[in-house]
Amino acid sequence: MPVVSAPYKPGTPCWVDLMASDQQAALDFYRDLFGWQGEIGPAEFGGYAVCMLNDKPVAGIMAQSAPDGQPLPPVGWTTYLASDDADASSRAIAEQGGTILYPVMEVGTVGRMLIAADPTGAVFGVWQKLDFIGAGVVNEPGALVWNELNTADTEAAGRFYHPALGLRPATIQGMEGYFSLNVGDRTVGGMQAIPGYLAPGTPSHWMAYFSVDDADSTVDALVKAGGAVIQPPFDMQSGRMAVVADPQGAVFAVIEAPEAQMPDSP
Repeated sequence: MPVVSAPYKPGTPCWVDLMASDQQAALDFYRDLFGWQGEIGPAEFGGYAVCMLNDKPVAGIMAQSAPDGQPLPPVGWTTYLASDDADASSRAIAEQGGTILYPVMEVGTVGRMLIAADPTGAVFGVWQKLDFIGAGVVNEPGALVWNELNTADTEAAGRFYHPALGLRPATIQGMEGYFSLNVGDRTVGGMQAIPGYLAPGTPSHWMAYFSVDDADSTVDALVKAGGAVIQPPFDMQSGRMAVVADPQGAVFAVIEAPEAQMPDSP
């Protein structure tokens, strides 16, 4: 099992969570699809559920909420990038033209976090670990395997993420228009222009990819459970993948791909 026990290096995607309109329904859906185990958490943490796979934390699911008078945030998955200092990251994000949506906050004794948008509008989180490093299992069926920035402006995004968070873009031979995102000499994610199979007007966003044993059968199960197919399973350089939405509309990708890897050792 690809277990992660050491802290993630700054800039590395380290966690994903889902904002759901119906938290219990989302917990039930992902339990059946990926084998996750989770339940609604304590009220003091907003009921946040940490989902487990083989007794290791794999992702979070929470209910939509907003301060009084504010609109609810959209249903969707958020990618969190690791930081050694959330306050310093917040300053760097602002200095490089990003927008702080939710300022640095304490999450009990587990960590410190913020939510921001890059200059192209893609929303992401920053996580500074205290007691909790993030995903404890990756790169196996049911777990996170890749994080991808789909952006309206790859040049602007590349200029932002390197000085702000330490993510350096690089071209990939044989994959024109696709960029790796690197921390040091390690590839930790990808970046591309917003793909044409997404709906016109889709904003810049980070997409979470989950590993599966069989992309076709996973998509079949998702449809039977009320989900939708955005891009049917297709073969690509890294394996066989599909882009889908859960029954509440949260978009993500599944990939049957031993080559596509999120770091299994920070």
